[in-house]
Amino acid sequence: MKTQQYLIPASIVVAGLLVAVGIFFGGKGTGPNVINPQAANQQPQAQKVDIKNVNTKDEPFIGNPNAKVTIAYWSDYQCPFCKQFETTTFQDVVKNYVTTNKVKIVFKDFQFLGPDSGTAALFARSIWNLYPDKYFVWREALTNKQDAENGGFGDQASIVAMTKTISGIDANKVVADIDTNKDNYKKAIDADRAEGAKFGINGTPGFILGNQTLSGAVGYPQFSQALDAELK
Repeated sequence: MKTQQYLIPASIVVAGLLVAVGIFFGGKGTGPNVINPQAANQQPQAQKVDIKNVNTKDEPFIGNPNAKVTIAYWSDYQCPFCKQFETTTFQDVVKNYVTTNKVKIVFKDFQFLGPDSGTAALFARSIWNLYPDKYFVWREALTNKQDAENGGFGDQASIVAMTKTISGIDANKVVADIDTNKDNYKKAIDADRAEGAKFGINGTPGFILGNQTLSGAVGYPQFSQALDAELK
């Protein structure tokens, strides 16, 4: 497993009916994007799960590798609720739990919102493979560039252009790496999505920590309450 030295400074669902996507696109709620639109009324939801059963080997992560609590976080790079979460609650979770070595966050793929989602996921895998110490900086830059769901940003050309702005990453090397390892990366991406579905993750963003799941752009008070319970 690749490891990061704690943290680089501070970013479900098979595509369903277009109508279902439309319900959530541009909405003001907390999500998540879901397979079944009725699930929007069921978040956050408890599941009988155990973080110990989640595959975290070779997956991108931030935080102390030996942190007491691990969060598995499934997301889609085109999901508006993922961006909402990462620009609000996530920032406080990183500040108060990750940088203090209490929590490790493992990033899992659940790509479903079109070709751009898959393209970004391939780049993320390559960045983690080639430049693990730059992964979180890259991910934050991608999140900041993210526009409306399938709104234009997210194809290879735009991601390459964004990647070139990050010091220490050779975007051309990343493209070459994807060409070489695309099949393996895609298998890992697909495995993440299948695993999430197996554990009852039915929307992005979706999380497993301890013995529970959370879904949607969960607010910080609820997220911190769940983390504090695990840290006792």
